[in-house]
Amino acid sequence: MRRLLWLVVALGFGFSPPTENGEDAKRFVGTWRLVSIDSGGQPDPRGAHPVGLIYYDGAGNMAAQIMPDRDRPKWKPGEPPTPEQAKEAMTGYAAYFGTYTVDEKAGTVSHHRKGSLVPGGVGVDAVRRYEFAPGDRLILTPVETPSLRLTWERAR
Repeated sequence: MRRLLWLVVALGFGFSPPTENGEDAKRFVGTWRLVSIDSGGQPDPRGAHPVGLIYYDGAGNMAAQIMPDRDRPKWKPGEPPTPEQAKEAMTGYAAYFGTYTVDEKAGTVSHHRKGSLVPGGVGVDAVRRYEFAPGDRLILTPVETPSLRLTWERAR
């Protein structure tokens, strides 16, 4: 139905379908496992081997999580953490979800954050340059931090 609507619009008004229906957008769909974070030669605050997953579905939804590789505080289930424990547990942990769009001409994917571990991230787009690399890998680079490169590998 959506494609039919776009066909009618395209024929009637000369518009083309949105870029999220392009070939690159189709390649995003799936689950990706974090392989590495390259911070431009600087030590990454998440440690040498953080773990993470990022998901893209065919309906335009996405979610991402990255957890540092360092020891994190533990507390008993059902008990609230101390402020220090809560701060230490959150430091370096990234988690958000929302929708996404791919701009193939610009070579970017925009994560439209609907929820985030960091409240200030809600409603703020995270724009990443992307490239697909051999070995079924996806490299994402935040446009505001071009020295940071996150390499993801399709999960199997």
